[in-house]
Order: sequence, then structure tokens, then C-alpha cells
Amino acid sequence: MIEFVALGLVSVAPLVVPGICLAAWIMASGADAHIARVFEGRVVHSIIAASAIGAITPVCGVAVLPLMAGLLAAGIPLAPVMAFWLSSPITDPAMLATTAATLGLEFAVGKTIAAFGLGIWGGALTSVLSKQDWAKSPLRRNRVVGNLSQCGRCDPLSFDLRVWKDTKRREVFRQNLVATTRLILICLIPAFAAEYALNAALQPETLSAYVGEHVWWAIPFAVFVGAPAYLDGFAALPLTRGLMDHGMSPGAAMAFLVSGGVVSIWGAMAIFPVLRLTPFLLYLALAVSGSLAAGYIFDWVA
Repeated sequence: MIEFVALGLVSVAPLVVPGICLAAWIMASGADAHIARVFEGRVVHSIIAASAIGAITPVCGVAVLPLMAGLLAAGIPLAPVMAFWLSSPITDPAMLATTAATLGLEFAVGKTIAAFGLGIWGGALTSVLSKQDWAKSPLRRNRVVGNLSQCGRCDPLSFDLRVWKDTKRREVFRQNLVATTRLILICLIPAFAAEYALNAALQPETLSAYVGEHVWWAIPFAVFVGAPAYLDGFAALPLTRGLMDHGMSPGAAMAFLVSGGVVSIWGAMAIFPVLRLTPFLLYLALAVSGSLAAGYIFDWVA
């Protein structure tokens, strides 16, 4: 198992390391703090821009809470915020590189497109409902929202690509580099070990009768059963590879990966204290329906 884990880490390193560096550079350059500008202007344009930026920025579901609460508290419409909220947890540069190294380029590209599509889907449907009272005032009124809103309004770094010329930016780069590397190692080491144990315990095609290519309930099963137990995007990748080796269909695997980022119990627990009940249920409905669509479309394409 130790040998398998070590070889797994070495095999993904050439793609993962550049992704980690890119994620740290985005944070140190101040690019992440200027996302709010995307949400201004026409609703259609803002939804498309928010979905695109959410699909490529290294902002996870919990870390995005202060920014989203601050934007909503400042009067930004719910539709572009929902678009970013749905697309941002699914992938980022480090996740894209790790997915390509673990599951292949097809999965990495498909996951990124799914993140963008989920943002468009969520933003468009939310904009249709924008006249509702709960859409105009989606935030709860409690201390949690107040603290998040204040954090969301913190003074950001000015945008500057030359992160090496400023001491503060170099420190931000270093902190994010170390933190992301530690996160990936903490997630990948147990995940590779779980993959080894899975391969040792199960025979090939064991799962084909449950989540295989010819089982009609495979994709809904992956969303409604697998996603709530989803722990971390990096840890899910080797486990998903092991499940696919034992018969899981590509569509079910994609549905599991997409829904896990936005429908997991951990992400839902973080969002519930912030959003009122109706927009919270809308978030879950959009995430589930978009994940199902991503799974079926990827199954058809793959």
C-alpha cells in the first residue's frame, strides 16, 4: 500500500504542481478579490461571466461564503451570485490538473465544462424567479450572516501580476502554496490508500450491476447516495478511479464528482445558516438537476 501511494503521488505530481502554483498565484495577484466586478451590469452577461470565472478560480464552497454574503448584502442580484456559487466548488486549476492526472484529460475537461454549464443553468433559472420576494432578499438575518458580510467587504489586494516584487504578495503566495500542497497531500494519501484497499477487496466489474453503463439508475444513485457522503474533491478522484475500475460508468462517475462539490452534506451545512429556506432549497434543486444532466451528457459523449 505504501508503495502504491508513493507511486500514485509521483505519477500525478507533474500536473498537480503547476496547478498548485497557478492557484497560489491567482490568490497572491489579487485576481480572486476582484470577482465582484463580474456581478455588475446586465444579468445575462453577469451570469455567463460569473459561471466562467467560478469554473476556473480556486474558491471552494466554504471559502466563497464571505464573498457571496457580502455581495448579496450589498444588493447584487441573486442570479449571478447563484451562478458563481454553483460553479466555483467543482473545479479550479489545482483540481483540473489533479483530475487530468488521475482520471484523464477527458474527465478534467468534462468537469470544467460541467461547472460552467451548472453555473449557467442555475443563474438562468434564478433570474426567471428574480421577482420573488425571497430572491430579492435571500439572506437570513442572524449573526452568522453579519460576520460573513463584514468579511466579504474586507479590503482586497490590488491586482498586480508581478507577485514577486511585493513582500506581502510573496507571503500570500507562499501561504497558499503551502496550504494547498498540505491539503492535497492530506486528501490524496488516504485516497490512494483507499483505492489500493478497494482494488484488493473487490473483483473487477463488481459494481457493474449497481452503477454500470447499462443500469438506468446508476447516475441518480451516484447523485443521491454518493454525493451526500462526499468529503473532498481531491480525495474523491482516486476513489472514483477505483470505482470505475470495478464497473462504475463514466456518467455516474461524473455525476458523483460534480454533485459532490455542491450537494455534499458539508457544503449544505455551511450554506444553510446563510440562505433563507426557499433560496437554499432552490440551490439544492439546481445542484441536483445540473449534476444529473452532467452525468447523462458525459455518459452520452464518452
